[in-house]
Amino acid sequence: MSINNYIVETFKIEKHYQSGPETLRVLKGIDLKIREGEILVIMGPSGVGKSTLLHILGTLDKPTSGKLLIDGQETSILKEMEISQFRNKNIGFVFQFHYLLPEFNALENILIPCMISDKNWKDKIGRAEKLLGEVGLSQRIHHRPSQLSGGELQRTAVARALMNGPKLILADEPTGNLDSQNSHALFDLILNLNEKYKQTFVIVTHNEMFASQSHRVIHLLDGKIESEKQIRSQ
Repeated sequence: MSINNYIVETFKIEKHYQSGPETLRVLKGIDLKIREGEILVIMGPSGVGKSTLLHILGTLDKPTSGKLLIDGQETSILKEMEISQFRNKNIGFVFQFHYLLPEFNALENILIPCMISDKNWKDKIGRAEKLLGEVGLSQRIHHRPSQLSGGELQRTAVARALMNGPKLILADEPTGNLDSQNSHALFDLILNLNEKYKQTFVIVTHNEMFASQSHRVIHLLDGKIESEKQIRSQ
């Protein structure tokens, strides 16, 4: 466990891709510290490495060089199976597309992280039902994705991200497919969940409304942190 209240620490994170003889440097030395319970928004033009950074923070991708600590654990020393278990326990994900399984209803989709990690997942049905209530979907518990609206699909995805009680939740353009009303509702939900559970949210977005209500905003440009602004205290 981190002893300094940082849930995430990165040190000189670089990410390079080889394209024939050319080396594309997407991230160029990212130093970042994220406190427990913080809502951090990452902004910047398309193609500057926002999603790449988020994938590295989520251990979905490995940096070319540099070091990543999550809750005090250096992720690079973990083996493939260990990193999968660590990710499932400690990190929740919300993407622009909900990625709900169409053959499962809302409750079953929320239970998927438990099904992966816990043989006694049926004991967690009560928690899944409670989370559905938290996101305002108690009446949609047995509805499949095809029967849910866009906003309901994303709220289900948020509940799924919360299922294992991760300390860190990463969201990549979570309102990208939503209209203005549902975008506001989703971010209000994130604010309420952050306040209630003190879970850390890192959100990649172009949405200025998100930025104005977060705790801190960083802007990426040309693979580096160009600027950082504290919006409000935790």
